[in-house]
Amino acid sequence: MKQTNSDDRIERAEEKQVESASEREPGNPGDSGCQREETDQGKETVEDPESEIQENCDTHTDNRQSSTMTKRRDKDEKEPLCCCEYVNRHGERSHVGACCCDCEDLDDACDRFFKREPQSPDALSRVAADISDRVRIPWLGGGARRVDLSVIPPLVFLPALLHLAAFHFLLGVTVLITTPGMLLWYYYFTHRKKARTLFFLSLAVFSLAYMYYVFITKVVPRGGVGAVELGLVTTGMLLTLLGLANTKRGPGFVKATESDPVLEDQLGWSQEAEPSWKNWCSVCRVVRPPRAGHCRICGVCVRRHDHHCVWIDSCVGRDNHRSFLLTLVVFLSTSLYGIGLTLRSVCSEQNVLTALFYCPGVYEEYSASICFTSAWYCAVVSCGVLHLLLTQLLNISYNVTEREARTAVRERSGRRVLWGLAVDTGVHSRGLWANWVEFLTMPEERMPRRCHPGSGDDESCVKVSHYDIHPALGASSRPDDA
Repeated sequence: MKQTNSDDRIERAEEKQVESASEREPGNPGDSGCQREETDQGKETVEDPESEIQENCDTHTDNRQSSTMTKRRDKDEKEPLCCCEYVNRHGERSHVGACCCDCEDLDDACDRFFKREPQSPDALSRVAADISDRVRIPWLGGGARRVDLSVIPPLVFLPALLHLAAFHFLLGVTVLITTPGMLLWYYYFTHRKKARTLFFLSLAVFSLAYMYYVFITKVVPRGGVGAVELGLVTTGMLLTLLGLANTKRGPGFVKATESDPVLEDQLGWSQEAEPSWKNWCSVCRVVRPPRAGHCRICGVCVRRHDHHCVWIDSCVGRDNHRSFLLTLVVFLSTSLYGIGLTLRSVCSEQNVLTALFYCPGVYEEYSASICFTSAWYCAVVSCGVLHLLLTQLLNISYNVTEREARTAVRERSGRRVLWGLAVDTGVHSRGLWANWVEFLTMPEERMPRRCHPGSGDDESCVKVSHYDIHPALGASSRPDDA
């Protein structure tokens, strides 16, 4: 009898030990998962295999490490970023001072290069992604901001090329001929890929700033430039920057609006049934109004789309076309006036037009050669701007956008006029005066309120014209390519 009671006590003690071991948290050093489990089944002991025990240990260790990493990540997300910290492309917290640390992709690429081993297919892309992610500048509020690498080359190459061209006449001719060719090659390279780049915008803004710097530091000290001339050049530069900033505000995007039951009944479609007409944009999922177009570089539909200008890194449309034209006029006027002042200061004995092509002794003094080379650079840029401005003026006179002109030439639906400088589609033109009045009085983008019967405020809302939404519903059809 005593033996039976002692056996019962032993069994209850073993059951309590098993229960306490099973209630321990995973990852505890004394966890039963990493030890042998003993179960009382007819006083027989069953032991796990060693592989299963090791697997349980590894599982619990991984769970403990992942839990620690999760807690650390949550802690980092809660803490605000300082001006020099940022979250990299791997989701980890980093610092701008550690931009050269832990470069595994770069180290691997260099190691393969020195060992003469073939590079992996995505090695260069990963290195470029790491470099672009680490080039940042400190910023107050939200951490360090990433700098687009396409902004940097103009800041380095423009001063270097101009100073190189100032050493000799032949170097100047070589630089001024090859530079536009390289820009055209890069433009077609990026345009073919339909990729956005800040290279041309950076080049435009930095060229304006650097030419003004040369004018202040090199031309003005030479004499011949008074306070009035300096004030006019400064005002022109500031107005150009203001016009550029205003143009960058937006071209006027086509926004998706709520469906109109009246339109759905007349067109025979609904949101469930996708429309099949020509002006439906499958990317933006909107019905483009007349003369609107989809920009594959910006990825949006633009009202009265003219073209995508790489020099402003934005589209030119209904809302910023007038500002774009005014910016061209101000910049061209300022540039020509600055060129005249520079040549008059450097070659005072020559006429302005003559001095641009013949200025004896200008390369004998380095300061004078820098001014002369900068004047030639401004002249080359002004020729491009003049061609763009002339094209815009002719297109406005015939009430045709650049996009419509290219489409008409491609489809042979228009005729070239003025020795091929302009294209007349014969669709929107209503005469020179009426075309300019229409361009100067284009309304800004406003999303009209839809009027429904019984709304009670018919005077304050704007009725949506069927012609404003699709040309097939109006009095006449207006062609518009996809």
